[in-house]
This record gives sequence, structure tokens and C-alpha cells, in this order.
Amino acid sequence: MPVDYSKWDALELSDDSDIEVHQNVDKRSFIRAKQNQIHMERQQRKLQIETLKYERQINDGLIKRISSLLNALKAHAAEAESRNPGEVAFQAVMESVGSPEEDKPPARPEGVHAQEEQPPSYTKMMASLLDQVNKELDGKKPENRYNAMVDEIGVHLKKVQELQGELLKKLAELEKEEGRKITSEGIHTGFNSSYVNKSTPSTSGAKKSDDTQTELLNPNFSMAKPGDSKPSSAAEDNDDAEMEASPDAKIFANIKPANYRESHSFLGSHPHILTEKESDGLLVMAFDAQLGGKDDFARQCVHQALLLQYCRALGKDGVALFFKRVTTKGHQAQDVFYKDVQDTYYRIKNRAAEINAQRETAAASGEAEGVEQIQLHAVEPGTEIKIRIPPETSKDETETRGRKIFDGFSPDMQEALKSGSLDKVNQVLGRLKVEDGEEIVGLLSEAGILSVEEHIIDATTEEGQKHLKEMEDEAALESYADDPE
Repeated sequence: MPVDYSKWDALELSDDSDIEVHQNVDKRSFIRAKQNQIHMERQQRKLQIETLKYERQINDGLIKRISSLLNALKAHAAEAESRNPGEVAFQAVMESVGSPEEDKPPARPEGVHAQEEQPPSYTKMMASLLDQVNKELDGKKPENRYNAMVDEIGVHLKKVQELQGELLKKLAELEKEEGRKITSEGIHTGFNSSYVNKSTPSTSGAKKSDDTQTELLNPNFSMAKPGDSKPSSAAEDNDDAEMEASPDAKIFANIKPANYRESHSFLGSHPHILTEKESDGLLVMAFDAQLGGKDDFARQCVHQALLLQYCRALGKDGVALFFKRVTTKGHQAQDVFYKDVQDTYYRIKNRAAEINAQRETAAASGEAEGVEQIQLHAVEPGTEIKIRIPPETSKDETETRGRKIFDGFSPDMQEALKSGSLDKVNQVLGRLKVEDGEEIVGLLSEAGILSVEEHIIDATTEEGQKHLKEMEDEAALESYADDPE
């Protein structure tokens, strides 16, 4: 009976000891580069799949809410003929609001849009959509604004649905490509009834395991490229400038939340602050106030920011409609608005508390942001820095000279080197000035105390497999930082 070996055509190997390279090319380096390329492509493809799945999940929730709003508007179309169309539209918006528990989008998976902020609530997405629709209607000036609003929202719904179709098509292509190759991650045990009785590891074995453990060489190392820091800072400064509230908006932020009469009067004389930029600017003011411990003013800024957002979302007569509903005792709009203010404020409060806690921890540990330090770490993947102190009784001239250099170091540095821990050496270097640290590193090199050696990983053990996976993840992150596309 012939054996079919075609299923092995889909195997994707990251190492091939029989590979032939040019005589001027180092074989080991070539194999390592090929390994990194395969692992990085695989990790990047997985991240794209996770990103597309998450975006489709967000869009599903948005489509549900747009469809609900559209059905509510169509159900009240007859009432718009006899009543104020703005009031009817406001009623439809209130009816289409879902439960507060479902307003927050799902948490994004690890690594997906890591450089961006968390997506806003569905209420804010809908407010932005209505704001865009109202701007388009103001430009077109239709005779029947209510029917035109229904049609315009239907156009936006169709756009989101078309985007979902494109995401689904791209997701199917990536999943097909992912399943085309057989990798080690897809291997699993089918039927296995064997049992292995593991012996208790000896003390010497534990010590050996500790010797091969990889240490974190520089905890403060950033994966970003050195050249990317300045453009990024400039971009952040531009973003902050764009979100800064205008002087009139800052005056509006100082109006007490309970004084709706004064807020209504101020908006009547300053309608130009009814923009998304001013709402974002007031939220930034709330965040800064919360960081400074001004809880009441932070809550007040959140209230005024959302007041602008709601008025803008209700269209042409949104200001009058909002204040009419929010000042009517027992009206449903009050609960919706106050709940949104409360949720937004607590999100800002929790985030500010986390940042303040991080700052206190950094201050307590003596870390100073922006202070330059000399730190030692291995640059080449798969290598590590070993510490070897020249013996006192050596007759070799080189080792004797290296021992004299070692004896000239401070007691702290000598103890750190004797421990064999690069972390302890980096701690001592971190307390020195940059010039002194550079001098110490030069002496360490001259004395032959530091050497870069290849780190051998035993992939047959559980610890070795875990270490190998960490190296693959780190290589994938470096690839994603270099080319996020």
C-alpha cells in the first residue's frame, strides 16, 4: 500500500540543519535570521487576526445601536408631521439608548491598538454620529429635516455594514494563510495513556537551573527606536494643543452644574463653543484637576463637557431641547445624562489615581524621570553577559593586571561583581554619574571581567521552552515596533 506524504508539504520549519548557504555567508547567522523572520511573520499575522476580530466586535455593537435608533425614528415618523420634529427626534434618541451595562465596549485583547486610548462608550460614538449627521443636514438644508435625518442615518448604517464585510473578507484571508502551514503551536497530543513519575530535583540541579536563568539586563529599556522619540513628543504636543479648551469654554467650565439657567444663557451668547474640540478640552481640564486632587472641579468640568456634547448631538434646536428635558422633574433624560456624567467622572478618577500611584512609587524608589544612566545589557539575541573575576593567585600577566583593576573598585562594585548578578552591577552603575559610569565600564572591559557568551537553551525542558517562547515574543514585538503595518 503506497504511503501518502503530501500532508507534510504544509510543514513550516524554522530550522534546517541541512540548509546550504554561500561560502561567504555564516550558516548559523543565516539560520537564526530565517528563524526570526518566520516567527515575526507568524506573530504579526496573529496580531492582525486579533485586531480584525476586535474591530468587528466593536462594529457589531455600533450597528445594533444605529439600527435601534433608525427603527425608533421611523416609528415616530407620523408624529413628526404634527409635533416639533426636534422633540420627536429627541424622544426617539432616548428610546434607543440601551442599558448602561452594555454601553462600554469590550476590553481589547493584549497587543491590539496598544498605542491608542481605549475606545469611547457607544453613547459617545452615537453622539459623534448624530453630530456629523446634523452638520450634513445644515449644509443641505432639506425641506423635511426629519425624513432627511432618517435617510442620512441609513447611509451611515450602510457604510458600517460595508466596512464589516471588508473586515470579514480580510479576516478570512488571514485565517486561511494561518491554517495553510503546520507549526509547532498546532501540534497537540491525541490519545496518550502513558504516565511518567517525575523524580524530585536535587539541590545541585536547582542550582544549575538558577545559573542558566536569564536576568532582566535593563528594566528601563524601551522597545521604541531612539529616533522616534522626538517626533512622537511633537505629535503629543500638537494633540494637547488641539484639545485645549478656549477661554470662553474655560469660563463655561466654572459655571456650577446645578445652575442650568446660567449655562443656558451662556450658550445662547456663545454658541461657538458647541464643538467636539471644546468638549474634549473640558475633559482634559477635568483630568488635570483630578490629578491635582480637585475632585469637585473635575466633576464639574465633566458635567459641562457632556452638556455641550448632548446639546450638539440633538441637532439645530438641541440647546433648547436639552435644557427643557433636563429641567423637567422626573424626565427620563435626567437619569441618562446624570448616569453618563457619573460614569465618565469615575473613569477619569480611577485613571488619575493609577497615575498618581505610579508617580509616588517612582519617587519612593528614587527614580528620576529623564535621568541618563549607564546600564549593561547584551545586544545580540541569544547571548548574555558573564562576569568572571580574575583570581588572586594567578601568575598570568593579563589576569594579574585585571585583578589590580578589580581591587581598585569601590566595595559596592566589588560585592556586585562577586555576586555574579548583572542586575546588581547595573544598580551600582545607576547611582553613578554618566562620566564615572563610562569610566567603570571601560575598566571592566580592560580587566576582562565581562564577556559576552551565547546563551544555550535546553528546549527539552519546560523552563527552556518557556524561555524560548519569551525570546520569540520579544522578537515579534521588535518587528511590530519597526513596522506596525
